[in-house]
Amino acid sequence: MTVAVDFERARFNMIEQQIRPWDVLDLEVLELLSLVRREDFVPLAHKALAFADMQIPLLGASENVLQHGHCMLEPRVEARMLQDLRVQPHESVLEVGAGSGYMAALLAKRAKRVVSLELHPELIRLARVNLQHAGIGNAEVRQADGAQGLPSEAPFDVIVLSGSVAEVPPALLAQLKVGGRLSAIVGFEPVMRATFITRTGEASYTTTQPWDTLAPRLLNFPEPSRFNF
Repeated sequence: MTVAVDFERARFNMIEQQIRPWDVLDLEVLELLSLVRREDFVPLAHKALAFADMQIPLLGASENVLQHGHCMLEPRVEARMLQDLRVQPHESVLEVGAGSGYMAALLAKRAKRVVSLELHPELIRLARVNLQHAGIGNAEVRQADGAQGLPSEAPFDVIVLSGSVAEVPPALLAQLKVGGRLSAIVGFEPVMRATFITRTGEASYTTTQPWDTLAPRLLNFPEPSRFNF
């Protein structure tokens, strides 16, 4: 027996019960979350969980998927990152880790242009189809190793790492414009920090880490030892 889901009620509850309490108060971001249909970016098998406060697997068995980072992050994490980046209509954005295309869709609604890099062919197809169905014309998904960024089209105003890394590679920071921002979830379990790095000059950067969360690792990023001997 199929249980009907009231997506509009679930979306409202997600915003009011998960996202606002996480200090996401930007009215434009909240309106965007109402307009971009998250359920359309969730695999059919998990559509009823589209607004749950959890990471949603995109490929295969849940355990393997989450271990390899093939998932959508919690709605509150995506929303808070979107708010804190303060993307502007004239800006170009590079996203590392397309997933289902949902974050690219949100970014594209705020930016001039989004390029999202993804390694897994099935996720590339999924994200492209989802973006097309959502009518998003200013975001494209490319097959590429996001750990290298996209130097041929740099610099970017905003770089978003849609997953966690042990550290942010200098090569990615070098692809920011002066005044540009990079967001990533940095660190190791059990505590990772949402990290926002702003390029303030040719060789100068400022970093803030305003909140904690957890996220699966992005592939091919350096994984230095946690221990110093």
